[in-house]
Amino acid sequence: VPMGVLTCMKYLMFIFNVLVFAGGICLAGMGVWVAVDPAGFQDIVATRAVLSAGAWLLLAVGIALSLLGFLGCCGALRRSRPLLLL
Repeated sequence: VPMGVLTCMKYLMFIFNVLVFAGGICLAGMGVWVAVDPAGFQDIVATRAVLSAGAWLLLAVGIALSLLGFLGCCGALRRSRPLLLL
């Protein structure tokens, strides 16, 4: 495989993982926002229990995605197979 193709794949993987990281941060931020100030969202969701569970779920998924995106960025830059497989 030519070296230019490997370099292109490395940077494309890095960009994709940055997007996953940014999406995870956005989801975590939304989860924190809903958990801290649920008054604005109670009109949309009927019960408070569903809103609270949804906020914690958003927060957990956001943290997991941001962690995976960060590890993917590190793996792409270092060409570390274990980090990319994680």
